[in-house]
Amino acid sequence: VQLQASGGGSVQAGDSLRLSCAASGRNFLGYTMGWFRQAPGKEREFVAAASRSGGSTVYTDSVKGRFTISRDNAKDTVYLQMNSLKPEDTAVYSCAALATHSGSYVSHLSYEYAYWGQGTLVTVSS
Repeated sequence: VQLQASGGGSVQAGDSLRLSCAASGRNFLGYTMGWFRQAPGKEREFVAAASRSGGSTVYTDSVKGRFTISRDNAKDTVYLQMNSLKPEDTAVYSCAALATHSGSYVSHLSYEYAYWGQGTLVTVSS
């Protein structure tokens, strides 16, 4: 599956952005989808994941209550709605796909995701 992320940009603290990740090439429904980010000079970290149906989601603690992951299986697209952005959210955000037979499986482990899109840069200034 090929993944194409978009929607990044430069915003002020407190603003919102919505990232999109369009998938192509394979059955989108066969994948748990995740968002990861990597800030300058830091390790890549997990942000959020949604199960195949979107019914199960998981978030890293630092974004709970501010970010929402969702997916539109009819459009083969996963979204990351980011509200109340903070300067510490500045990073390159990447989407990833994890092939699974489970409709409810979600994971924060990057090594479980076999497919990755290119990143989209989010810069939040104070």
